[in-house]
Amino acid sequence: MLKQNYPSRNKQGFTILLSGYINSGKDIIARALNVVLNQQGGRSVTLLLGETVRSELSSELGFTKEDRNININRIGFVAGELTKAGAAVIASPIAPFEKGRLQIKEMIEKYGKFFLIHVSTSLEYCERTDKKGIYEKARKGEIKGFTGIDDPYEIPDQPDLVVDIEKTDIRNIVHEIILLLESEGLLDR
Repeated sequence: MLKQNYPSRNKQGFTILLSGYINSGKDIIARALNVVLNQQGGRSVTLLLGETVRSELSSELGFTKEDRNININRIGFVAGELTKAGAAVIASPIAPFEKGRLQIKEMIEKYGKFFLIHVSTSLEYCERTDKKGIYEKARKGEIKGFTGIDDPYEIPDQPDLVVDIEKTDIRNIVHEIILLLESEGLLDR
């Protein structure tokens, strides 16, 4: 009974929130981390990619500050339920506002560990490597409320880790995240 109520640290759920600009590398990091965690086994791993959540869970929402907060709260609710069930959750929304990130943290920490990872890849790099042309559309005013162009991104006050795909390759970033999880006893070494 005690083990069910208080599983060992390496069986407890946790959530990793990757926050940064569009095209900063959040989704690439999330997918690579998902592969590594699934290879290690021991717990289910759920991936909540920003675009997927937007199209599947929050399709009726726009990009006002209020709508962004609703979207973040939905992600926090889903991640909290999965964390409570012992899963590893990797979420990669833009999460541009400190208040929203703190709300998710508060929701998750009722059930397990929360890690905020700031993907601090520069806006210039994100624009330069944008194959979809969305930054160009935002610069032309065709897309309104675009984070980094005509809507702010608040740099996280106290992230658990800061990474940048312009300076570090994905493999090393994932390794840094794994080391962080191991240091908290959440993964077997």
